[in-house]
Amino acid sequence: MARVAQYTLDVTDVDRMATFWSAALGYRVEQGGDGSAKLYPPPDAIGAPTVWLQGSGTPKRDKNRLHLDLVADGEAADEVDRLVKLGARPADVGQTGEEGFVVLADPEDNEFCVLDGPPRRH
Repeated sequence: MARVAQYTLDVTDVDRMATFWSAALGYRVEQGGDGSAKLYPPPDAIGAPTVWLQGSGTPKRDKNRLHLDLVADGEAADEVDRLVKLGARPADVGQTGEEGFVVLADPEDNEFCVLDGPPRRH
C-alpha cells in the first residue's frame, strides 16, 4: 500500500508560489539550492504531505489532471475569502454551483478546491 507523501507542483516563479502556498497551508518554506522550494507542514499536522515547488521554464497550459482539495479549520466561505486575499482567484472548470466545493486557481492558474467539509465515504 502506498500513501501520499508529497505533492509536487511545477511553477515558473518559485518565490511567489512558495509565499502563496506557505501562507495558504500554514507550511514552513525551505528554499532549495536548485531553484526549488520545499514546504513542510506544521508539527501538529501528522501525516500531512510536504509540497515541493519545482522550478519550470514553462507556464501551465490546460486544466490540472491532479489537484489539491483543501478543507478549512473554520467556515469554507471564510477560507475562500482568505485564499483570494492571498492571491487565489475563482476558477471555472465546468462546475454547476451545486457542488460541495469552490474551485480556485493559485497565482499561476493551478486549480484547487476548498471543500465545504471533510471528505465523506459513500
